[in-house]
Amino acid sequence: MEFLLEKIVKHISPPKAEPEGSFEMLVSNIDWDNFVGRVAIGKVTRGSVKMGDRVYLLGKTPEESAKAIKVTKVFQYTGLGVSENAEGTAGDIVGISGFEDVDIGQTVAGSADAEGLPFVAIDPPTIVMQFAVNDGPLAGREGEHVTSRKIRERLFKEAKMNVSISIEDTDLAGVFNVSARGAMQIAVLVEQMRREGFEVVISRPMVITKRVDGVLCEPFETLYVEVPEDYVGGVMKSLAERKGRIEDMKTHAHGSTLVATVPTRGLIGFEFELMNLSSGHGIHSHLFKEYAPHAGPMQTRSTGTLISTESGEATTYALDTIQVRGKLFVAPGDQIYDGMIIGENPRMDDLPVNPTRSKQLTNFRAAGNDKSAALPPPIRFSLERAIEYVAPDELVEATPKSIRLRKRTLDSTVRAREKKKLEAEMEAV
Repeated sequence: MEFLLEKIVKHISPPKAEPEGSFEMLVSNIDWDNFVGRVAIGKVTRGSVKMGDRVYLLGKTPEESAKAIKVTKVFQYTGLGVSENAEGTAGDIVGISGFEDVDIGQTVAGSADAEGLPFVAIDPPTIVMQFAVNDGPLAGREGEHVTSRKIRERLFKEAKMNVSISIEDTDLAGVFNVSARGAMQIAVLVEQMRREGFEVVISRPMVITKRVDGVLCEPFETLYVEVPEDYVGGVMKSLAERKGRIEDMKTHAHGSTLVATVPTRGLIGFEFELMNLSSGHGIHSHLFKEYAPHAGPMQTRSTGTLISTESGEATTYALDTIQVRGKLFVAPGDQIYDGMIIGENPRMDDLPVNPTRSKQLTNFRAAGNDKSAALPPPIRFSLERAIEYVAPDELVEATPKSIRLRKRTLDSTVRAREKKKLEAEMEAV
């Protein structure tokens, strides 16, 4: 790294920092402290600040008036450590507390008539997911925090620390809408909540649409894919199915690089598909591009599911007969409940099965009947993969010890009634 660091020092001019003059800092991040509240983090570009100083938080627009703030504490960030410092000077990365409300991109200055510093806008949230209380039969067995009040407090606490996430209450009790930049960002939040002892159920990501001049628009992203030459055809076919448009393609010594414009909903589940298409050699990244007219209907999952009709413990005898119908997500001994997804059906339809059925004991014996069944190992989903896999009428149940897939409506009779009602409405349209 020495060669690279020397070149950086030689060719890149140091950041602007003026020790003299009125205090000035651009808020580049937000933190939360249980004792002092919101902490605005940034690099001091001019002047200095210490505890007790009066500073001004400039408005987001020139029309907004500046708010006077008294600095209650100054934190200094050095390397990986954080320390309370008496004074932050020009060039230091500091955190300032004393704000009731502050956002990334705002300027903190020593005078109310100062000009705001330029800031690159953050990409807007493009997907929304529902968080809800775990209402399944196995709720409360593995987690400590299972009530809607606890979940709501945790989500709004996250919104205070992470400005790219927004939380909204819904008309349904115990259900909250969480908006973010991508499914992985929400998966990280869910994983943190699992480790803290929370139980939640979460829905499939849905894109945030807008109407621009009366036209329904959805978010599009610029996708960069790098794959070996042998796998280019399969990747291009997958992108076409996801309404992607190839903008550029270059060939180099290590393979090909594709640049495409793809709807955000077309990227849901693409990472796992790319890994399978390229045998693990594919690399991809994406950036928000714009809101453009809706690309039309899209189908990203071409399989159905195997749904349990009974509750209890999965048995080897039952799973041995079910495995010929599709791929299993559970193993013998796993706890199962009515409406839980236990496998994948190669066809589009959902197939009801009974994974808890046991072998009837009789006095008759036959050669080979008592041999243990050879079951293939079940498919175990990671949290992010499970979120991308579920359909709109399915949910992911996340607990500290388990990740389960289930139908949104557990009762099979109610599901059938809702399906008929939906089909009748579609025929009427």
